Amino acid sequence: MFKRVYLPPMAKMKLSHFAYKLPESQIAQYPADYRDDSRMMVVHRETGNIEHKHFRDLVDYFNPGDLMVMNNTKVFPARMWGNKEKTGALIEVFLLRELNAESRLWDVLVDPARKIRIGNKLYFGDDDSLVAEVIDNTTSRGRTLRFLFDGSYEEFREKLKEMGETPLPNYIKRPLEPEDSERYQSIFAKVQGAVAAPVASLHYSKHLLKRMEIKGVETAEVTMHVGLGTFRLVEVEDLSKHKMESEQFWLYPETAEAINRTKANKNRVCAVGTSVIRSMESSMITDNRVKPTEAWTSKFLFPPYKFSIADSLITNFHGPQSTMLMLTSAFLGHEKTMEVYKTAVKEKYRFLCYGDALLII
Repeated sequence: MFKRVYLPPMAKMKLSHFAYKLPESQIAQYPADYRDDSRMMVVHRETGNIEHKHFRDLVDYFNPGDLMVMNNTKVFPARMWGNKEKTGALIEVFLLRELNAESRLWDVLVDPARKIRIGNKLYFGDDDSLVAEVIDNTTSRGRTLRFLFDGSYEEFREKLKEMGETPLPNYIKRPLEPEDSERYQSIFAKVQGAVAAPVASLHYSKHLLKRMEIKGVETAEVTMHVGLGTFRLVEVEDLSKHKMESEQFWLYPETAEAINRTKANKNRVCAVGTSVIRSMESSMITDNRVKPTEAWTSKFLFPPYKFSIADSLITNFHGPQSTMLMLTSAFLGHEKTMEVYKTAVKEKYRFLCYGDALLII
């Protein structure tokens, strides 16, 4: 299941170094009944010790003046279903990003892609009130659509929301439920634009945030609109040749000030999720400080990499050969990370977006 790989210092990491067998029974199909009831493995970087806790115990590991940086992105209902003109074939359309608001151009993924060519039209809804024309092929499954809709831009966006579904990942092997629209958002989600949830955030409850506030643990927010590029399969053995798709992020002035103050006071900065740590590393300036930033980043973090901002990381248990597993490995160390994942499988932790949490301190 797990193959022990000896890597000399500064060895060149390869895709195969991140392979492991994930039992299908441990891919969580539902979240915990209460957000902070999910299990949490705690790994101490200095000693290598592992503890088995619950997420509600998180507050015990942080002190007054420590800072948790969270991603406040909000998932929009990105999965739509349309019918191809003439044949009526059912086509899945996954909205990725808006290219031009005025022209209503969007980058999307379509499935089955072989049926969709430039010039085809797709009709949405029982009344066909929303139509999209394919104007370009971008990848094997990627297309650029121009939406045709009689109404204002605000009415158009509302129509997309009405037609869309919560974009649960395909490894959730059950029908979408109404509750998923709430389950698949963090309680602090506010800036709409993601097509996938920043899953480390899903464990937080209002009660836990209040306990942290009472203890004096501070919080700050970034926005990174998580895209499918984060989850796209790495298809090259040489990781240096993998290209991440760019994702838009904002590291706000008040967040930069909070991070820099925390570092100056020698308190800890905890990144809540891999999207947060990528945002911070993409905003770094000299002396382990960050600057306010509004940009796109394609930063791909894998071993060996020296992190400059975060002292601790909260994340979920990720799939084999995923970019999130590689980032975790860069933060904790490859050998220790694979040991942690072996323990997680043995101890029946739940994996992926609705699964359990990993705290690295």
